[in-house]
Amino acid sequence: MGKTIAEKILGAHCQQAVSANDIVVADLDYVMGQDGTSPLAIQAFREMKGQKVFDPRRVAMIIDHSAPSPLEGVSALHALMRDFAREQGFNFYDIGEGVCHQLMPEKGNVVCGDLVVGADSHTCSYGALNAFSTGVGSTDLAAAMISGKLWFKVPESFKFVLNGQLPAGVYAKDLILYLIGQVTADGATYMAAEYVGEAVRALSVEGRLTMSNMAIEMGAKAGLMEADEKTLAWVQQHSQREPRPVTSDPDAVYARVEEYEVSNLPPQVAKPHTVDNVAPITEVAGTPIQQAVIGTCTNGRLEDLRIAAQILQDRKINPQVRFIVAPASRRIMLEAIKEGVLQTLIEAGAAVVTPGCGPCVGTHNGVPSDGENVIPTANRNFKGRMGNNKAFIYLASPATVAASALAGEIADPREFIR
Repeated sequence: MGKTIAEKILGAHCQQAVSANDIVVADLDYVMGQDGTSPLAIQAFREMKGQKVFDPRRVAMIIDHSAPSPLEGVSALHALMRDFAREQGFNFYDIGEGVCHQLMPEKGNVVCGDLVVGADSHTCSYGALNAFSTGVGSTDLAAAMISGKLWFKVPESFKFVLNGQLPAGVYAKDLILYLIGQVTADGATYMAAEYVGEAVRALSVEGRLTMSNMAIEMGAKAGLMEADEKTLAWVQQHSQREPRPVTSDPDAVYARVEEYEVSNLPPQVAKPHTVDNVAPITEVAGTPIQQAVIGTCTNGRLEDLRIAAQILQDRKINPQVRFIVAPASRRIMLEAIKEGVLQTLIEAGAAVVTPGCGPCVGTHNGVPSDGENVIPTANRNFKGRMGNNKAFIYLASPATVAASALAGEIADPREFIR
């Protein structure tokens, strides 16, 4: 019987053949924590009598959620992380370096064939690089830091066959929102989503990271893609480690297979207050907005900033809209400065904030007022997600967000693309 990507990677990391629903203990290639989860993991590390992390070269902590610190209490937690990193000697990325899910691949910490855990639910992002990566809790993070191992239930796999080419004005974000709307927020619970087909191959690595990032929003454990020449070139550009590409077998067994033709897909928007409450742009166009955000671990990459800048070039955002831009990393911010992309966005009316999670989690930057409508490129729109449970969040692509910032209402980006 053939194996899926998930079965192959997990099997390789426990040195035995495995099948869906097996329980295994597997060796980890990399372990990551961010500032919302690492302090509890450090506490658990102490309680477990941990002395040293298993391998400082394969552990990282990143301050990105509340960066720079907005509160005295948060500053104390950041200090705890800094002290622990100095004690243990592992990789540490402080405020301004960027979002954990951008930094992990950008810094070369993840390559094809890896098994990676992170104490953040969107760790599934790295599946775009043909790695099995998944989120864990703080206690599991502590155990992983000590032992370099973790237990897994091998997930069943859900294969998405995506045919055709996305039309102009429609992007990876629209595609993943559409799929989540189709299968619902729990339609792939504890499965490995596996994305294949012509539409996936046509995407840039940045677009693929966007799709894998949101696998968790359909309940999936991982969001996997095969490695092609784009993947390998990207990995080799960013990492010194040798990639180990993994493909699914032709006779692999899937719990579910769905096929979609996406050549006529319109821009998509996830309406409040669930990510699977998805509608085509025509159903929500005209909804007034007060704040627009480009950034987050889903869509803060250079490609996303470029898309927004192309729409906003020589234009001004609506005076009733606050437009916030959070580059996903320092490197991306510098590249956007060199290219003139940030200048274009700022001249259009953007407020640029520190590379990091920005307004997404609602801890400091860009908290909306009661009753306001916000359109971000984020991955979640639950009540209170951006810091106010009386606000309304509409998720969209960078193009739709930029067009909406211009119009002062949710707008079809196809009308603004030059």
